[in-house]
Amino acid sequence: SLLHLVLHHCYYTCTFFCLFSLFFTVCLASVTVKVTPEVEVIKGETAKLHCSYTTSASASAIVVQWLIEVAGARKQIAFKSPQGIGVDPGTTMTDRLSMEDDLSITISPVMVEDERIYICQVTAGAVGFSEDKTQVKVFFAPEKPTITGNNQAITVTPETDTSSEVGKCISRNAYPQPRIIWFKDATPLPEVKDQKEKTYMIPSVVKEASGLYTMTSTLFMQPVKADAKSVFHCTVEYSMPNNQIKQESSDKFNLSLLYSTETVFFKLKNQGPVKEGDDVLMECETDGNPQPEFEFYKEDGELVALKGMLIVKNVTRKDAGIYKCEALDFDAEDGVELTKTLSLNVHYLDPVAVIPEGPLLAAKGDIVELQCKTKSSDEYTLQWKKDSKELSQTGVLTLQSVTLADAGVYLCVGAVPSVPGLRKQANVTLTVTGAPEMAAPLNGFVDKEGGMVTLNCSALGHPSPQFTWTPSGKEVLTVVGNKVISTVTLEASAVVLKDGVICEAYNKHGRDSKNFKVSIKSG
Repeated sequence: SLLHLVLHHCYYTCTFFCLFSLFFTVCLASVTVKVTPEVEVIKGETAKLHCSYTTSASASAIVVQWLIEVAGARKQIAFKSPQGIGVDPGTTMTDRLSMEDDLSITISPVMVEDERIYICQVTAGAVGFSEDKTQVKVFFAPEKPTITGNNQAITVTPETDTSSEVGKCISRNAYPQPRIIWFKDATPLPEVKDQKEKTYMIPSVVKEASGLYTMTSTLFMQPVKADAKSVFHCTVEYSMPNNQIKQESSDKFNLSLLYSTETVFFKLKNQGPVKEGDDVLMECETDGNPQPEFEFYKEDGELVALKGMLIVKNVTRKDAGIYKCEALDFDAEDGVELTKTLSLNVHYLDPVAVIPEGPLLAAKGDIVELQCKTKSSDEYTLQWKKDSKELSQTGVLTLQSVTLADAGVYLCVGAVPSVPGLRKQANVTLTVTGAPEMAAPLNGFVDKEGGMVTLNCSALGHPSPQFTWTPSGKEVLTVVGNKVISTVTLEASAVVLKDGVICEAYNKHGRDSKNFKVSIKSG
């Protein structure tokens, strides 16, 4: 019949026809299938592939199949029919595959070989069938790239056209294939494979049993001397889900280059001017590699050096002069100057001499003149001090009409301002003779009559003064600088409270006395 022919045709074309009449309508619907076009997943994780469909056919007629293509032919891996859900045996993913009631399939853990097209096909009996395809993409981040073969010394020979292997960059276990980029001083090197160029790379790739890729790039160069200061590394650039491009870099390394001397450098390592007593360090080196042996010379004296370092300990002005360093580089080209000289200047300051030499003795009222002298390699200053107080900056000190208080130690300090730390000093002791001079008395206080009171009597003078107390008590003498202090402890009797206490200081030049009042504390 006409209706039978229409049903048969609709099964194969998945289109629909509607036959209308006055009494009935028959509509044959196609099947529509929808999947996620692309699923991205990290190797070892779980991938879930969804499938849905729409049709007017009865659920009892629906069969859902998940298919893959193997060797150009389709192969079923899972299915759902009115009789149930099943996973097909004998595939590489049978043990890792499951299918749910919602028609989705789950692959766990995902392997590299799972990257392919998956087809969800829905058959609705006589209505027909339809399908949609999902592309699964697998990713795996590589290990940190490592550098090998970079520890070989390379001889720099400008006249050669042969490039040397600088190092191998190895990036293991990535998917999909990553890209290796070489860097010199943070600048990427152009990817050149032509071995006629001075700098080029030879790449290689190995597909491991796991399906992951190990990439190797070998860098060849014709290095020059300046490359000894360059820093090299490689970076692996790889893809991850969501269109991410990531990078992982190797450790950095320098080239070990061998090249002959073109220039010798001989320099003083000390900071600032050198002065007598310093340890002097002189360094000789070349712009070649490795450093050659060196020999040092000076007109007078034997010199001991170690690996290009000349040390002269505790230098004196006799160590000043011209020093010579010779680099023993027998590979250097003709015309290269292998000897350099260095002039060492040693600053000095002679011991400070004081005139007249001490100790000095002067009578009260005398004029005392002091002078100090020295010699130096540079301009110097002479400064007189007493008790940290500056008295003169000319090297000459005149004391007019000396007093007992002027007695003490006078210090002359010599210094060279242009050479930090270069200082010398000398001192002289001045003694001033004269009758005692007493300080103003400090009165005493007691709580009540008959209490004990302590009084201090201080006097300058030379010879050292002696003391007499009236009335007397228990006395103790102390010396502080050029002062003599007599301390007495006695009873505050009625007479003491009325008349006070007299302290008298005396020596062969005369005497002085003071009266101390003693009072009862008020309140």
